[in-house]
Amino acid sequence: MSSTTNEEYYVPHGTHWPIIGSIGLTLTVVGIANYLHDTWSATPIFVGLAIIFFMMYGWFGQVITESLSGFYNKQVDTTFRWSMSWFIFSEVMFFAAFFGALFYARQYSIPWLDGASNNDATAQYLWPDFEAAWPLLSVPLAEKFNEATAVMGAWGLPAINTAILLTSGWTVTLAHWALKRRDTTWLVYWLFATVVLGFGFVGLQAYEYVHAYQDLNLRLDSGIYGSTFFMLTGFHGFHVTMGAIMLTIIMIRAAKDHFTPDNHFAFEAVAWYWHFVDVVWLGLFIFVYWL
Repeated sequence: MSSTTNEEYYVPHGTHWPIIGSIGLTLTVVGIANYLHDTWSATPIFVGLAIIFFMMYGWFGQVITESLSGFYNKQVDTTFRWSMSWFIFSEVMFFAAFFGALFYARQYSIPWLDGASNNDATAQYLWPDFEAAWPLLSVPLAEKFNEATAVMGAWGLPAINTAILLTSGWTVTLAHWALKRRDTTWLVYWLFATVVLGFGFVGLQAYEYVHAYQDLNLRLDSGIYGSTFFMLTGFHGFHVTMGAIMLTIIMIRAAKDHFTPDNHFAFEAVAWYWHFVDVVWLGLFIFVYWL
């Protein structure tokens, strides 16, 4: 099956990449868990990540070669679109779980600790000095945990990062319009701008994390506020990083003239993903930083 005139559904041959990817993911996750418990060094994490990137480079390169060789027809393209749609839906549910945890803590757990729902015994025996307020900076057994000294404000770096991501959503859309009109020069320019904005966002978030740790004593173990803050913003930052890497690959492919106005699903898939991380960040900015 090597031509676009073949209407049979393309079934790829067996590949070793899923096994390699599974090894890399397992080593990374187990490495992080043991590192957080001070039983391993960080070396297994970096080895796992290296294996994952090796897998992505090899597997994605194989798929690109198959696409350029004309193996994929309209039926395969439809499958790709459904697959990416379900993947993004799974990511929506992933973040929904963390937003749900934040909502539950703020609307239910904290009022209960302060004696809401006629449950004065909870406040009296579990945490007598507790005061219901959000963000919750105080933690029980403060001598054993890190108490944040202040919250992360919304109108500093978070507001700048919001403007950056919204702008990047605009630039990737401009790149799509350039692709539709076969303007390769502006396609690459706008993709380059999107990549710069994406990595700029990651860099500013890293700076924000340093500020949180050093100046605010805001850490992952700083109570429910610290844990939800870093879980939500950290996972989002990881998604932005992966999105920026994918955009870089798409930019290189665009420079090599791999796409046409009628055949560019790889570009569309990454653009969908990038708009998804934009929308998630708006939710983070509103519910984690602002309210």
